[in-house]
Order: sequence, then C-alpha cells, then structure tokens
Amino acid sequence: MATAAASGTGVQSARVTLWILLTVYVFNFIDRQIVNILAEPIARDLKLSDTQIGLMTGLAFALFYTVLGIPIARLADRQTTSRPKLIAVALALWSGMTALCGVAQNFWQLLLARIGVGVGEAGCTPPAHSLISDMVPPDKRASALAFYSLGIPIGSLLGMVIGGLLADYMGWREAFVVVGLPGVALALVVWFVLRDPRHSDVAAVLQAKSQPAALPLGKAVAEIMRSRAFVLLVLAGSAAAFLSYGKTTWTTIFFQRTHDMTPGQVGLWFGIIGGVGGILGTWLGGYLADRFGAKHRRHVLTAPAVGMALAVPLAIAAYQAPSWPLALVLIFVPQVFNSLYYGPTYSAAQGLVPLRARAIAAASLLFFQNLIGLGLGPLFFGMLSDWLQPVYGADSVRYVLYGAAVLGLVPAFFFWRCSLHLDAELDRKG
Repeated sequence: MATAAASGTGVQSARVTLWILLTVYVFNFIDRQIVNILAEPIARDLKLSDTQIGLMTGLAFALFYTVLGIPIARLADRQTTSRPKLIAVALALWSGMTALCGVAQNFWQLLLARIGVGVGEAGCTPPAHSLISDMVPPDKRASALAFYSLGIPIGSLLGMVIGGLLADYMGWREAFVVVGLPGVALALVVWFVLRDPRHSDVAAVLQAKSQPAALPLGKAVAEIMRSRAFVLLVLAGSAAAFLSYGKTTWTTIFFQRTHDMTPGQVGLWFGIIGGVGGILGTWLGGYLADRFGAKHRRHVLTAPAVGMALAVPLAIAAYQAPSWPLALVLIFVPQVFNSLYYGPTYSAAQGLVPLRARAIAAASLLFFQNLIGLGLGPLFFGMLSDWLQPVYGADSVRYVLYGAAVLGLVPAFFFWRCSLHLDAELDRKG
C-alpha cells in the first residue's frame, strides 16, 4: 500500500520485494528468450522451416500464456490470494518446463514443452504488477515498474549470452537444462521470503475486509475498456511488442545467416549490445515518465512516442551495414529508443483502472501484447522470410527486418494518440 511504503519499514519491504521480483522477471525472460539464440542450431538438428521456428519461438508459448493470464490475474485480484505464493508456483512450473525442452526429440515434443513454459509464465507479471502498485505511491509507480521491467533486457541479455555460449560448448539441449533448473530453487525463496501486504499489514487486512467484493470478471474488463486511453495504450503496446519479439528472434538469426556468426558470438555481442541498450532505455523511460509526467500527465508517454519514431532510420542503417561490428554499433541506439516504453506503459495501465482491477488490467494488456506480439511477431516474420527466400535466399531475413524497422512508426503513432488523453484519465481513480 502507498501508506505502508511511506514508512521506513514499508520502504525497506518494498525494496526487498522489488529486488526479488526483478530477479524472478530476469529468470522469466532468460527462459522465454533463450530459445531465440538456440533457434538456428535447433532448426538444423530437428530440420525445421522458418515458419516452424516462428511457431516454436512465438505462438506456441504466447497462446497459452495469454489465455491463462486473465483467470490468473482474476485470482491475483482476490483479497484472499497470496500473490507471492502464486508467483512462486508459476516460477517453479515454467523453470521445470524449460529444462524439459532439452530432452525434446522432435518438433512436437519441443512445442509441448514451450507451451508448458507459457502456462507457467502466465502467473508472473499480472500479480507482480498488482503487488508493486500496492507497495509504492503513484508518483513513484513508473520508476518502480520500470525497475521491475529491467528483467526484460537483463534476462534477454543473459539468455542470449549464456544460451549462445552453452550452445557452442555444450549443445542446445544442455543449455535448456542449465538455465531451467535454478529457477526451481528461486521459487522456494519467493515462497518463504516475500509477503503480501494485503495479509501481512494489520491496517491493510482491516481495510481489505471493509472493501466490497471483487468486481465480476465481465464488469472488471468492461470497466478498464471504458477508458479510451487504455484502449489506445493496448494498441500501442501490442504493436511495440509485435515488432520487439519479431525483431529479437530474427535479428539473432540475421547475424548468423548474413554475417556467418556462431550462436555463441551472437549471444555474446548482440546480447550485450541489445541488453545494455534495453537496460538503459527501460530505466530512462521510467525516469522521464516520472519526472515530466508529474507536471503534465500526457508526458508519461512522450518519450516512447518520440523514441520509436527516431529509431526507424537508425535500425535500417544497422541492417544495411556491411560488417557485423558496424551493425552492432548502429543497432545500439534503436535498442535504447525502442525500450523506453516498458515502464511508462505498465505504469499508465495501472493508473487508468480501479484499484481492484489492477491485475486484470495488467493481464489484459499482456494478453494483447503477447498474443499479437510474441504469438504473431516471430511467426509472421518467419512466414515472410520463407516467402522471400526464393528471391533473396539467405538474405531474406534482412529484408524482413527492413520492413519491421519501418513499422516502428505504428506504435509511435498510438503512443502519441494515447498521451493526449492522459491528463484527463490517468490516476483519476487514485
């Protein structure tokens, strides 16, 4: 709760919670993204097409992740639910399924294991967003959620580096097992260390008992969808995720096919460049949102709108570069600009809905982001690459990425349109 966070004990508890949740989210994205750097050796071993790569890295995971996200978020919004324990169970499940990916003998077994990872990860972010929003005041929410969102670039960086190096020196199967099993141990830490302020704080418990019953699911969804800003935010976030997930998968393959790099080299160098750029952009996006959004709420989303537009020509230049070192240098700034949206987007989503619908709001946003972004982004780009291969051969991925770069103007437009409604709608319900 915001009042708890104002005290010394509350601040300390919030910091511990944030650090542990950040670690969980790092594991979340290591397990989610490691398949990208391993996609090319998996494809060679199991003889997969580019469309099958897109299905394995995207839709198989995203479909179950998104479908289960809403009911899990509904469970997280109940006053009787322990959100840390819900996260712990989810963490143990997705980590175990990641390890099982390493024993898959064919495409369908690997697909089922990836579905299991998606089922587990559905129980992470909605309750985490709800928990964080209860523990920090509204004027610090964008920074807190941006801090949590650092798990995306950090986890992606570690997944790339660790996965690539393990693939080179041990093999892709061993890579899945090595990164999956530690998450089971972390789940025990989450279970026994984290506390839900709804249950551990006496004042919060008394307040919770005085609250009316949780909104029915239909009413909760209708309530959040009444906000025009929220609808535009969903469009912006979904378009950004579509491009982000699609480009991440196929940029790693681009460096291997076009510049003849090994998985270990791509994981190390692109992982570091992309990871550092993502970390800087994620932190900067939250900082700018809190600083300038305090005066005019519309500026919460100004940096994402401007950044994504500026990233377009720089990304095209990176894909045109004749050598991989130059391509990596040029891709750094677009990585920063394209990462500015994480904290502001999730913060705005929490501030546009009633208190008792925060987890549902996070899950609704993630539903569209992951179904459209993670589910369709890698798959669409893979199908497009297969379609272009007769003309461009191995260079088909480069032309797919040209198109992806130009499409960055779409989320930029929707972030700008959403920002025009924030002064009137953001945090109007407290």
